[in-house]
Amino acid sequence: MSNQFIDLRSDTVTRPSKGMRDAMANAEVGDDVFGEDPTVNKLQETVSTLLGKESALFVPSGCMSNQLALKAHTEMGDEVIMEQDAHMFNYETAAPSIMSAVQVKTIPGVRGVFRAEELPQHIRPAIYYMPRTRVICIENTHNRAGGAIFPIEEIKKISAFCKERGILFHLDGARLWNASVATGIPMNEWAQYFDSVSVCFSKGLGAPVGSAICGSREFVTRAHKWRKVFGGGMRQSGIIAAGALYAVQNNVERLKEDHEKAKYFSQELSKIKSFEIDLESVQTNIVLVDVQKTGKTPQEIILLLKEQGVLISVGTFTKFRALMHLDVTMEQVKFSAEKFKQIFR
Repeated sequence: MSNQFIDLRSDTVTRPSKGMRDAMANAEVGDDVFGEDPTVNKLQETVSTLLGKESALFVPSGCMSNQLALKAHTEMGDEVIMEQDAHMFNYETAAPSIMSAVQVKTIPGVRGVFRAEELPQHIRPAIYYMPRTRVICIENTHNRAGGAIFPIEEIKKISAFCKERGILFHLDGARLWNASVATGIPMNEWAQYFDSVSVCFSKGLGAPVGSAICGSREFVTRAHKWRKVFGGGMRQSGIIAAGALYAVQNNVERLKEDHEKAKYFSQELSKIKSFEIDLESVQTNIVLVDVQKTGKTPQEIILLLKEQGVLISVGTFTKFRALMHLDVTMEQVKFSAEKFKQIFR
């Protein structure tokens, strides 16, 4: 489909470049379940070093990396806190309750951000008939907040709060690469405040498959065991790890191009009177557009644009979303914006 359309549905639609395919075809492989795949090992070492963590584990998906973190951090009946629009709560198929038997407590945020000063009222007292507050999770960048960046100063405060209370701190950093490029803050500086960090290779970086979960050696050892239980043990997985390694080595800095596309696209669509866009939230590669004033649903607008050769997706109940990535050019972004203007002029 993406060969016939300008595909702005997600940054997951990217396809491996020739250089990436060559790296995958020539990858040295072994049995990763035995820990003997040299390409997987190199990827894990590269990512753990990049994030300043002791260890990393290559996994098939971002959902698995997040859920492995919860499984390794928690016991049955614990409670996990996250923002109400978090990916882990909305788009991972109730996995915390299924895989870890934990309860999720959500709290409201602004552009996906809650404050450290708000947390004390959400922490359970140590009473036997209440769940133990075990993990606090944040998402950076935040998908349903339009790719907004979680401020590092607030992360520092939440991290200090967690340490003081003996609570673990997890980062869903699927698009942490985008936050790093947009702010100039290195990956390891973001990661240092967390007990565990997940990162994704198959979104803006353009790899076909894979994520990684990072943390202490002890944590990753526990996660490794549960990866096997979850069905994530892969054998000669160096073939796909090579794509992820190529992505990390070649496709990070170019994310700034996607951010420029998103800024242009959002500014052009903001000229349409029936569209509402929070331009301040367009900090990376995601654009959310509220369409309530058009009298149409996001699904109806998706069909209209598909007829014009542009693919977008549902963002929230009243918003559609468009994501910029390496397989869409600035010329295609401009073309797409013009199609919107023609329909809604």
